[in-house]
Amino acid sequence: MAKLSVEDLKALKVKVAKEISLREGKSKVLVTVHMGTCGIASGARAVMDALMEEMDVSDRDDIRVMAAGCLGMCSSEPNVTVEIDGAPPVAYQYMDANKMRQVFKQHVLLGNVQSDFAMAVM
Repeated sequence: MAKLSVEDLKALKVKVAKEISLREGKSKVLVTVHMGTCGIASGARAVMDALMEEMDVSDRDDIRVMAAGCLGMCSSEPNVTVEIDGAPPVAYQYMDANKMRQVFKQHVLLGNVQSDFAMAVM
């Protein structure tokens, strides 16, 4: 294994700190990808990957990402819930990577609920 330089360690520290803040930090937005076995079997990993790619591009630090178990609507997996301060949570159904990107850009960043994919406003 190659030795790590000081620069490598600093870059790793920044990356890990960002990942931890996404899970535990205070935020205005919470995006939950429901990753029970039914969600994973339906493609929730690809949805989470797309979400994390969009998070990297957006460089926002007020959005928290969380993985959770099944929402209880296995027939509509993969499911994603978006919660924005001051607005009711919205559950999205039948998500895929492209739909996740659209929900992220339109709902998470701009506040426009994507009713075509919305299962329920809670």
